[in-house]
Amino acid sequence: MPPDLEPRVIVGTSGYSFPDWVGPFYPPGTPSGEFLRHYARHFSAVEVNFTYYRIPHPRVLAQMEAKTPPHFRFIVKLNQAMTHEGSGDPALYREFLDCCAPLAQAGKLDGFLAQFPWAFKHGAAARSQLARMREQLGTAPLWVEFRHDSWLQPDLADFLRGHGIGYCDVDEPRLHGLIPPTGMVTIDDAYVRLHGRNATNWWGRGGGDRYDYDYSEDELREWLGRLKELADKARKTYLFFNNCHAGQAARNAKLMQELLRQQRLPAHPGPPAR
Repeated sequence: MPPDLEPRVIVGTSGYSFPDWVGPFYPPGTPSGEFLRHYARHFSAVEVNFTYYRIPHPRVLAQMEAKTPPHFRFIVKLNQAMTHEGSGDPALYREFLDCCAPLAQAGKLDGFLAQFPWAFKHGAAARSQLARMREQLGTAPLWVEFRHDSWLQPDLADFLRGHGIGYCDVDEPRLHGLIPPTGMVTIDDAYVRLHGRNATNWWGRGGGDRYDYDYSEDELREWLGRLKELADKARKTYLFFNNCHAGQAARNAKLMQELLRQQRLPAHPGPPAR
């Protein structure tokens, strides 16, 4: 894509293959095999999240790549054995990189996301784990999302920059122990995930999905200034909505695209490169 058409903020969602998006986002009757093609008409990137639960055969991601246009990009979430179980098994990392190879070969792999649990707290051992993870994932960009506010150390940005690790900013409920937005950028590209603000269900007490949340326009406007600052610091900024229940993420992402266009922060993929 020509430089003058590159979006400064790339908007998408955390996943796309949700049956309850048929009707709210996908046209009625859309078969699951057509979800990604339809998604790619509206967004230029997606966060692949099923890799957190299992590492698929490379042909699965090859099939996904084939359904997207040349300018489309993927961010792939690390497997839970890496982030939640702390595995450093080289075989596990080789299997993961092999599964992502079709995206890399097509020039559509923009990096990896490591989402850590709230129980992953700051400390020397945790920092060493991050450094080893970065080494095993090769040269593709890596962003880390922390959930526990013990990570808000004065030297965190310097540590991440020193290891070539990106920081993932978040929007989530303002609850004790969670991390508020920081505006931190530690590699070339910035990264933001919007989880919703469902405080009642966040810790499982409400009996519902913590990500069942529909952002209001005013709540999205709160992010416009932050996104402008991130876009000024970074080469580009990825913004993914993770409030995926019943198509809310797609609806909120479409509204955010429009708000960003109004602010002259282009978020639409534009025409494919010729």
